[in-house]
Amino acid sequence: MTTLLEGAKKLVTRGTDIGARITALEAAATTARGRLDDALVDEAEATAGRAAGRLRLSAQHTVVGIAGATGSGKSSTFNALTGLELSAVGVRRPTTSWASACVWGSDGADELLEWLGIPPRHQTTRDSMLDTRREDSQLDGVVLLDLPDHDSTELSHHLEVDRLVQLVDMLVWVLDPQKYADAAIHDRYLKPLQSHASVMVVVLNHIDTVPEDRRPSMVADVRRLLDQDGLQQVPIIAVSARHGIGMAELRAEIAGRVADKQATRQRLEADLRDVAARLQEASGSGKPRSLSDKRVADLEDSLADAAGVPTVVDAVERSTRLRAGRATGWPVVAWFSRLKPDPLKRLHLDLGDSAAQLTGRSRTSLPATTPVQRARVDTEVRALADDASAGLGRPWVEAVRRASTSRLPDLNDRLDRAVGGTDLGVATMPWWAGVVRAVQWALIATALVGGIWLAALAVMGYLQLSEPATPDVGPLALPTLLLVGGVALGLLLALVCRWLVAATARRKAHSADRRLRAAVHEVADELVVRPVAAELAAYSEVRTQLATALK
Repeated sequence: MTTLLEGAKKLVTRGTDIGARITALEAAATTARGRLDDALVDEAEATAGRAAGRLRLSAQHTVVGIAGATGSGKSSTFNALTGLELSAVGVRRPTTSWASACVWGSDGADELLEWLGIPPRHQTTRDSMLDTRREDSQLDGVVLLDLPDHDSTELSHHLEVDRLVQLVDMLVWVLDPQKYADAAIHDRYLKPLQSHASVMVVVLNHIDTVPEDRRPSMVADVRRLLDQDGLQQVPIIAVSARHGIGMAELRAEIAGRVADKQATRQRLEADLRDVAARLQEASGSGKPRSLSDKRVADLEDSLADAAGVPTVVDAVERSTRLRAGRATGWPVVAWFSRLKPDPLKRLHLDLGDSAAQLTGRSRTSLPATTPVQRARVDTEVRALADDASAGLGRPWVEAVRRASTSRLPDLNDRLDRAVGGTDLGVATMPWWAGVVRAVQWALIATALVGGIWLAALAVMGYLQLSEPATPDVGPLALPTLLLVGGVALGLLLALVCRWLVAATARRKAHSADRRLRAAVHEVADELVVRPVAAELAAYSEVRTQLATALK
């Protein structure tokens, strides 16, 4: 098909780029595959292929198919147009399922006949350039086909008629005065081809068997039936192939359509419009949509809750308070904090230097997702899909819903890995914590110096030894000032740092929440948002291509 389409793209007929329409239909069908009904998509691809194949062939010939029921005089009409006894009529009608062909002007017709599937033994050529009859020269460029009877009891006849009806450039339907209202031809052929009215002609044959005063009313009744079939533009020509009544008018109608070289283009455009319109109807009339930011945000919130992000954020804050408090608290009592379990370690989220080893190899110890959390996730996924597919045709609504849930079985594992693989930023303490720790130990050393000094003075006094002179700092002796000052300043610094630790813990928790939600965003984007967005993009692509095909 690629070769055919490449050739079709180059063809522009009277300002109408049929090649672009064919390419657009083929692209729409390819994108719609798996989303719209396979039978309809198959038909669209086949139509594009047929149109491309026809454009590659002779543009100088117009294929005219004569179709009708048994006894309608179809073959007689064919013979009358050709001026030759090429098709057997009446009881001598052959049982073959092949159509007969008569060609006016053979240059370039061989490949066209091969494409139509007409065997050489069923082909006849009228060299119109040597034929001096005016009515024959009018048909130069016509490939006239006598199709098998559409109501034949032979299945092969039905199949051949159905095949050629799809291929011919122009259709001449021959009706019989006694069976022109037969539902077989109206329901099976005429009504389904209402989009092809511009390339159809209806012939009411055997008009000689109808009294002259009844002929106008019968033609009017045929007109009424065709109007009901949606074929208001199709002309009706009353003829008698046996007696030549109306044959000049029929020949002129065919010659006129062949002369303006539009029959082939009109047939192809009708084929493309028909199947493109049905694809468009199946797709729905809704405008292409984009995902709602609010819906995506709500989905990510529900996933974050299901993944335990609030639990982890709370653990980060408490762990930071514990670790920073241990680093900046008064060293005499700070060691008691080591007896408390670290909240992050309990969740298997102590992601310090071992983060790379943990990611993808271990699972967290976060609480299992509750039924309420699962229900909220399901609700948000469904709400996102429903909002995204609002106004679309049912097949696309179902496609969007399938896309939104297709990867949900992987959700729990992916969320757990996303949380477990996120660097929470708790492995390092703020720079000022190290400074505070050094100061605290300096104050402890100062207090120890003062305490040891005072203890030494007390021992010397107890032993009634002469005490060395002790310097004073204001009202206090220096050893006392060192002891009291070291302890008091250490306790005061620990109290001040509690405010700094709380602020740091909140900042760390906020940073961890941002990083965790970014990880959850990636999971939501991969498992839900991108699949849904792909369906919406496919819908938009199909609509765009169909709009081109329907121009």
